[in-house]
Amino acid sequence: MMKEQVLYDKKFDVHYLNKYGSLMTLGNGYLGVRGALEEDYSEQNRGLYVAGIYNKANENETSELVNLPDLTGIKMEIDGELFSLMDGEILSYERRLHLAMGEIQREILWRSNSGARFKFLFQRFTAKHDLHLLATKLTVTSLDRSATLKIVTGIDAQQTNFGTQHLSVENVRVFNEEVMQGVYKTTESGHTIALTTACKCSLTSDVSFAAKNRRLLTTIKVDLSENIPFTLEKFGNVYTSLDQGQAGKDPATAGLKALKAHAPYGYDALLEKSALEWEKTWQQKRVKVTSKNEFDQLALDYAVFQIEGMTPAHDERFSVGAKGLTGEGYKGHVFWDAEMFILPFHLFTEPETAKKLLRYRYLNLQQAIAKAERNGYEGALFPWESALSGKEETPEFAAINIRTGTRQKVASAEAEHHIVADIAFSLVQYYENTLDEEFMKKEGLALLKETGRFWISRATEENGQLSIKNVIGPDEYTEHIDNNAYTNYMAYYNVKTALYFMEKYDDTDELLKMRGQDFLSRLYLPKPNANKIIPQDDTFLSKPEIDLSRYKVNQGSQGILLDYSRDEVNEMQILKQADVVMLLYLFPELFPSGVVSENLYYYEAHTIHDSSLSKAIHSIVAARCGEHDAAYRFFQEACLIDLGPNPYSSDEGLHAASLGAIWLVTVFGFANISIKNSRLTLNPTLPYNWSELAFPLHWQGATLNIKVTKEHIILTKVSGPEVMIEISGFEYVLSDRMEIAPLIRSKP
Repeated sequence: MMKEQVLYDKKFDVHYLNKYGSLMTLGNGYLGVRGALEEDYSEQNRGLYVAGIYNKANENETSELVNLPDLTGIKMEIDGELFSLMDGEILSYERRLHLAMGEIQREILWRSNSGARFKFLFQRFTAKHDLHLLATKLTVTSLDRSATLKIVTGIDAQQTNFGTQHLSVENVRVFNEEVMQGVYKTTESGHTIALTTACKCSLTSDVSFAAKNRRLLTTIKVDLSENIPFTLEKFGNVYTSLDQGQAGKDPATAGLKALKAHAPYGYDALLEKSALEWEKTWQQKRVKVTSKNEFDQLALDYAVFQIEGMTPAHDERFSVGAKGLTGEGYKGHVFWDAEMFILPFHLFTEPETAKKLLRYRYLNLQQAIAKAERNGYEGALFPWESALSGKEETPEFAAINIRTGTRQKVASAEAEHHIVADIAFSLVQYYENTLDEEFMKKEGLALLKETGRFWISRATEENGQLSIKNVIGPDEYTEHIDNNAYTNYMAYYNVKTALYFMEKYDDTDELLKMRGQDFLSRLYLPKPNANKIIPQDDTFLSKPEIDLSRYKVNQGSQGILLDYSRDEVNEMQILKQADVVMLLYLFPELFPSGVVSENLYYYEAHTIHDSSLSKAIHSIVAARCGEHDAAYRFFQEACLIDLGPNPYSSDEGLHAASLGAIWLVTVFGFANISIKNSRLTLNPTLPYNWSELAFPLHWQGATLNIKVTKEHIILTKVSGPEVMIEISGFEYVLSDRMEIAPLIRSKP
């Protein structure tokens, strides 16, 4: 059992309700339940989301992840007085997210307006052993006198996506005066969702049921005796028409059967089953650090916990949205985040899940081909934002400017095309790790050919050379530019690897091979200038500079857009996030170390880090450059994007890519793992605050345990075949346990 890691919320504060609502989301990849408090507050946003359940409010809107009916809400009255932390007196308050077993606990000592004290313990988990199950437990103890407790709970279908209602009520039922079930249907996409729930009380209670205003509720009345705890256990499940097998054909029946199967077990027994599955996950995937700052371990554990909770590893038809299953930000859409920031964690810990995320793209290949054709290109142009259908879901316009009344056009769908090469990059990384020939011959080759074909058609000829014009690179503050370095190098890699695998598998498309070779020979690839700086694009280095210091202080707020228009920002040397630095992270040996260092320094000075994706990438490159202090500072700042004190940083959901990037920093930055010529290389550079870093890793069929200290590298092959590893420039065949000393790059 791992050492207990707990995320605390030690003070009730309405300003933090939605931040902690996101932070304390419980998920299992199938469903996610926001950590909203059981009692209602007007500022609080509840959320229950199921992977793949999207809907359009109308034909002019984009699809959004549907906020489903709530199962967690509990209304309480004690002797006729409503329980609310906005009333009475809070004598003590503590909420805890126990990462080891995936449970939230909230303990409150509360004095009512009448002067009586009551102790409350709220508990909740979403099951890891049964993806459809969620359970809550409430324990109430009257400390001073007898009292009458009234509880109202059930299924609340008044939930909306920020006011938009996506569900019609198909049926609500009460079975055997015990089980409540609501069946709903999305208004446009036609998905059926069945929620089934029942309560079990520890004391004899007066129970009744009612349905009104989209709510199916049970009212429970019980007499409390002094110092005798009353316990309510509530079990619920969710099934949908997207489920595999019989459950998808009849979600309502599946829900009833599942609830009956759970009936013999209590909350504690079900929690134990779920906790055992979490224990296996921690053994297989946990990164352990010995640091002078205990927060580092908490942040790493939290990142793994939430990545696990938001990844639909059960079904290849779905992928990971920018907010996972933690909130409604970005409408639940899937971006490049999934391949570049989330997939590597799964690839190096559980490759089968990474394969499913790539299969999501393969299953939507025809939609990408159709988008390319509509835009006048060949091959496959994947959408910048996607959902279940694989169609482009990027809104055409951003929010209305309240001063001008105009809408800012969103150009990502028409110009941020690097996502095509990002998917190709992840495909090749998957193959290098797994050597999965069967997947690469079919899905991989098809994706590489069509993405490669896209870039060939996307290029423009100028004076015998090929350029890629009118694009947006990772830096979204620089739009509609030509020859973005990141995009061009990634496109080159995309086509090069497509040709390699066509040759490997004897593909007969000679025309594509010929066009691909011409593309590689003539594509313009920006080179370092006299000052060793790689031009981010054709015009970036000639643009004026401004002092960004005050914007860096408030990074993440996009405050610069309050002082300058998007057009003005576009014409200055201002970056939202890592762009050239992102390229240097993905291809660590593309340029000499001196060039890498100069570009890291130059571009970081011009980067505001208004994107949550940025800090971790700078940390990785800084670590590789031996900039220990900067690397560790960037790492800690990345950890604080969600876990920091800003009450509004995560109110619409967690930053999924940032959480994935925290793991990336430890493995690709501080352990400094990379893939070179299909071989795993390791050249660690630990932060000064860390004395040890240990993590499991899957590589080419072998399961490895890697431990790095200031003096040694200890590698243990747990299972699988022998593997070749390069460490600090020396090659080793790992067949069992191996210890290497001394570790280079230790502090003088």
